[in-house]
Amino acid sequence: MNCQELMDKISDYIDKEVDPNLCREIEEHIEDCEPCWAFVNTLKKTIQMFEGYAQQSHDIPEPVSRSLQSFLRKNLK
Repeated sequence: MNCQELMDKISDYIDKEVDPNLCREIEEHIEDCEPCWAFVNTLKKTIQMFEGYAQQSHDIPEPVSRSLQSFLRKNLK
């Protein structure tokens, strides 16, 4: 496995949608390639942060919501 092959499979690897043999190849490559290791770990942490943020409640203030709804009604006819 080389870096480009890893990049082509990284999404499936992160989502745990690769077969065990390919997973093993990716992990062996990551162990020996510091740039890929850093990339994969950064990507995993970014996803974890996003998931944590998405689970929090983010209500839009009422005046902003009314203004946005009004704007959309006027402009999406």
